[in-house]
Amino acid sequence: MALSTEEIVRLNKEYTLFEWNPQGGYAPLPIDRASGVYFWDTDGKRYLDFNSQLMSVNIGHGDPRIAAAVAAQMERLAYANPYAATEPRGVLGELLARITPGNLKKSFFTLGGSEANENAVKIARMASGKHKILARYRSYHGGTAMSMGLTGDPRRWASEPQPPGIMRIPDPYYYRCRLPISEDAFMQECLNQTEDVIKFEGARNIAAILVETVTGTNGIIVPTRAYYEGLRALCDKYGIYLILDEVMCGFGRTGRMFACEHYGITPDIMTMAKGLTSSYLPLGNCIVSEEIGAFFDKNTLYAGLTYGGHAVSCAAAIAAINVLIEDRLVENAAAQGAYLATRMEALKDKHPSVGDVRHIGLFSVFELVRDRATREPMAPYNATGKEMEVMNLVKKFFHENGLFTFTRWNTFFVNPPLRITRAELDEGLEIVDRALDITDEFVRG
Repeated sequence: MALSTEEIVRLNKEYTLFEWNPQGGYAPLPIDRASGVYFWDTDGKRYLDFNSQLMSVNIGHGDPRIAAAVAAQMERLAYANPYAATEPRGVLGELLARITPGNLKKSFFTLGGSEANENAVKIARMASGKHKILARYRSYHGGTAMSMGLTGDPRRWASEPQPPGIMRIPDPYYYRCRLPISEDAFMQECLNQTEDVIKFEGARNIAAILVETVTGTNGIIVPTRAYYEGLRALCDKYGIYLILDEVMCGFGRTGRMFACEHYGITPDIMTMAKGLTSSYLPLGNCIVSEEIGAFFDKNTLYAGLTYGGHAVSCAAAIAAINVLIEDRLVENAAAQGAYLATRMEALKDKHPSVGDVRHIGLFSVFELVRDRATREPMAPYNATGKEMEVMNLVKKFFHENGLFTFTRWNTFFVNPPLRITRAELDEGLEIVDRALDITDEFVRG
């Protein structure tokens, strides 16, 4: 007999802990089932999933091809120890080497993005013999110890002091630039300051620079091609590994298989998760260049996980990647992303509370302000409680109108499954349009 909505919520609240929230007043949304770009709560209410849950269900919900691949692998071999060779681990490794850019080749499989970033740093330190890591403030790299330290946003505060050896470089966030300069000049200044940090910290001490190729939960920050060409050049100049975190922006999200393809660069190490299996099962990975892989031919890799290269998760990943390719979802993300961009720009022109919109493929954000001239945010950075009053009105409106997306500080996101149609985008954007009527009321003047 199925549990009632009230009982499901009660059991979840009484016996589990929910992330990033005080537990007492938290009201989780009880989700029952999902299909395509929609999901239903336990009372039967339908929601348009405008955020792919956690920017991760890239192929959409309920694809039977993934379920079939998982069931077949379960029946054949559910688990083998990580020292063993299995067919899905080998096939997935070869597939990733084929679809990732440049000479990325060997994969170290984990259970998620945080572990992928942890191990990317360990590998970079072992292979380089150096220990310092440069990262940004407007970043999120995961919830485990090292990944939390690499994270720049306030979620790291409760975990401090951070692990030693982590230094910060500027964020290429042009909308928040305080200087009256062009975007190109701003990006160059970010690179100049990054080079200063390299000199201050000593290139002989720096193992890697780790960045999200396109910043995710901290605001979909989309740098220019010249910025990434310059960052790659700095790494080459000073003998520093470049680690690109594509946990959120990889696997078609930006309209390319990987976001770095927009910039014509190849990292030395790339991390991935989320879209790797479209979150049908947990799996993460850091894939390394042939040169780094060769280092471990004669040197021990001091890294290991009980569930590394889990056979069933690898089977899910193979199936999910094949769906991306067979259904041309990366191409759809590019096409629908271009349409979404025009609609977002039009909504910006219409609503004075929209300070900026940023978009690349189906990876996009609205940034809301009280004053366009001063760019005062609708809610402050790291806002809590009453400071979030207006944005909570937006979140409540979305919920009441059957739209699910991610709201954070003064931003909300549009990151739907990559199979979304123009009609489905229009359905969601009509609700967004009405929600922005609410925030317009709080614009000064």
